[in-house]
Amino acid sequence: MSEQTLEYFWSRREIMKRNAAEVRWSHAVNSRSRLTEALTGPTHMIEADVVLRGRDPKEPIMAHPPDTDSDITLKEWLEKVKEYNKGIKLDFKSMEALFPSVVLLEEMLTRPSCPLWINADILSGPGGKATPLEPQAFLSAVRTLPAHAVLSLGWTTGWTAGVDNAGYSWNMVRGMEEICRDLKHPVTFAVRAALLAHSLSPLTWLLQQSH
Repeated sequence: MSEQTLEYFWSRREIMKRNAAEVRWSHAVNSRSRLTEALTGPTHMIEADVVLRGRDPKEPIMAHPPDTDSDITLKEWLEKVKEYNKGIKLDFKSMEALFPSVVLLEEMLTRPSCPLWINADILSGPGGKATPLEPQAFLSAVRTLPAHAVLSLGWTTGWTAGVDNAGYSWNMVRGMEEICRDLKHPVTFAVRAALLAHSLSPLTWLLQQSH
């Protein structure tokens, strides 16, 4: 977890230990009811998915593919979130949804200290069948976000029960290191926990390439 995120909740005395495991998450907060629950509960970080609505008006909405509609838009979602001291993590599966979302984030998030994570799979990983976002297009789109914004970068993956699934290869982590080498934003790597046991050496090396 980015130190800035951890320090934010520690400085507000919302966690009792300077330990990332103390931070509580709400995942798939893609509806009005789930958002109300997350905002009024003990959650520190709110994770949600952003897609472009499949009908007019085509605007960013909170939904996870294959869903193409929702009862709440990203704009409405952000308007509610900014009234609270919560951190947010937004997960993007397409560049079409990312471009207008960055504009909204810059317009609506007026408190730069609140944690902001932007997640996307930008490389193909073990067992991954989905198409990753093009790395340089993604990085170009988010370059104007505040300096404290955390880029949560991952690989597309797959996993099959009952078989020996391959882990993250050296070529996969070296490709990610090359992409991240000169980035100015803090970075966290989104990895599939079920594949960690087969990937310890490559992922440890990746983490050792920066602070």
